[in-house]
Amino acid sequence: MTTSDLDTLEQGLLADIAGVTSLDALEQVRIAALGKKGRIPELMQTLGKLPPDERKAFGQAVNAVKTRVSEALDTHKSRLEAAALEQRLATERADITLPVRSGPEAEGRIHPVSQVMEELAEIFADMGFAIAEGPDIETDDYNFTKLNIPAEHPSRQDHDTFYFAPNEAGERLVLRTHTSPVQIRTMLRQKPPIRIIAPGRVYRCDSDQTHTPMFHQIEALVIDEHTHMGHLKWTIEEMCRAFFETDVKMRLRASYFPFTEPSAEIDIAADVIGKPGKWLEIGGCGMVHPNVLKNCGIDPEKYQGFAFGMGIDRMAMLKYGIPDLRAFFNADLRWLKHYGFSVLDVPGLSAGLSS
Repeated sequence: MTTSDLDTLEQGLLADIAGVTSLDALEQVRIAALGKKGRIPELMQTLGKLPPDERKAFGQAVNAVKTRVSEALDTHKSRLEAAALEQRLATERADITLPVRSGPEAEGRIHPVSQVMEELAEIFADMGFAIAEGPDIETDDYNFTKLNIPAEHPSRQDHDTFYFAPNEAGERLVLRTHTSPVQIRTMLRQKPPIRIIAPGRVYRCDSDQTHTPMFHQIEALVIDEHTHMGHLKWTIEEMCRAFFETDVKMRLRASYFPFTEPSAEIDIAADVIGKPGKWLEIGGCGMVHPNVLKNCGIDPEKYQGFAFGMGIDRMAMLKYGIPDLRAFFNADLRWLKHYGFSVLDVPGLSAGLSS
């Protein structure tokens, strides 16, 4: 093929490109010109039949034609796309009065436990508490000994606690049975005043309608020079009032915990869930035991404080009327769709936690 023939081919292809008025037609022209069996690739296949001294010049000429045709295709494609967009903008209309079409963000659900964690974090943040975290696998020392729990205490037995083999340092390891080790880690790392909450997973050898081997707790710790039981009672009352979004009757019932003295169980009137005349236990509390302060290097003659903890799962059951704790962990999408929360329902005290 001569140079004149190449020019004729190029002009013909450029004319075809310029003459199309739709993207589909332009794609057909591209395939006919540059496709696997197009006009230009067929020319490249004839190189082997040419004399050696003519191949280089012919190949360069064909590549130049290919480049100009490709550029013309891209330019015309951009022009057609712009015209199509302009046509759509001129003719299409959106009815903004129609309901919003549900998307993935509307179908997804936040688990009640996660929602209650966020609600409690919002409440305590408003009171000036910081959030502290710790590992799920703890040493026996942090989980029991530094919390003044004696060696013969039932909670340290194998039937109540999940134990691991000792680590390289010879320390006995456990799946933490409460989030209290986070309090120990905080007191060892930070000097008073301290005001933290410690939410997270905990583990115990227990399983029935109201107990599971893994569940969730939130604990609070305040250490300073002047804290007393009145501060403890007020904090819990304010937390319950904000969480249940109503006035809640509460009582502290004398009890015993190795890590607090005096100690009390926290009961709330069951009126809040439609059971007048009954009381429900939601957690335990008390003033931090002097031995715990000593174990963490804090002078009990100068500092004192309070701590309390409760099950997040049980709080969720009480507030949202969930009858069986085991359903929390069944991964049933039907259950989650019923009890779960929209991803856009972010808890906030200003608008109501569960609005």
